[in-house]
Amino acid sequence: MNRVRTWVVCATLAAGSAALLSAAKGDAEKGKAVFEACGVCHNADSTEKKMGPGLKGLFKKDKLSNDKKPTEANIRSKIDEGGNGMPPYKDALSDGEKDDLIAYLKTL
Repeated sequence: MNRVRTWVVCATLAAGSAALLSAAKGDAEKGKAVFEACGVCHNADSTEKKMGPGLKGLFKKDKLSNDKKPTEANIRSKIDEGGNGMPPYKDALSDGEKDDLIAYLKTL
């Protein structure tokens, strides 16, 4: 009986951990507010270039301007490091704000 109970507890914890890991990070609504600062240089509603590239459909593109795939990790790296005239935001935005921003960018 104790073996079965132990197995059930372990299975429940594993399933809960998997659900937490697969849950989407970030809040797109909060990310939209974070994006307001980005909107000075980037269009959210088109692919037309402002100072920086338009970001509509960003995660649907084949590749970014640096020839990398538009993955969460690559987008976060671009936000952190900047480049091509974009300033780095590694220290300007918290990890939570970056999660929110990426969640918003996925909706474009």
